[in-house]
Amino acid sequence: MRDRLTGGWTFLTNHAHVLICIAADPEARVRDVAEYVGITERAVQRILTDLETDGYLERGRAGRRNHYRVQGRLPLRHPLEDHRTAADLMRLGKKAGARPVRARSTSRTIEALRRARDAAARSR
Repeated sequence: MRDRLTGGWTFLTNHAHVLICIAADPEARVRDVAEYVGITERAVQRILTDLETDGYLERGRAGRRNHYRVQGRLPLRHPLEDHRTAADLMRLGKKAGARPVRARSTSRTIEALRRARDAAARSR
């Protein structure tokens, strides 16, 4: 379905997609992020490690679950975009004027993102 919606490519990297998902739901499961982004769980784990190593994410534990905090003040890494921050990137994942919604479970949050993506695809 991802290829059908995007024509086989996207403007943002998988790192950006994972970061946007984690910003939307800091307690998201790797499985849910992988399904939403369209990559393997192992790829999500590698990306999370990259983001944590470079300081874009802080990881903590809440019981058996990981909890992430995005460090929005860090600049983006490429010279063409290093005048922007991770927080600027996170704004791409939010609708203009929409208030953040805290779902009771990760799967509900990911499902809401999935519904929004599907609705946008239908409107094209």
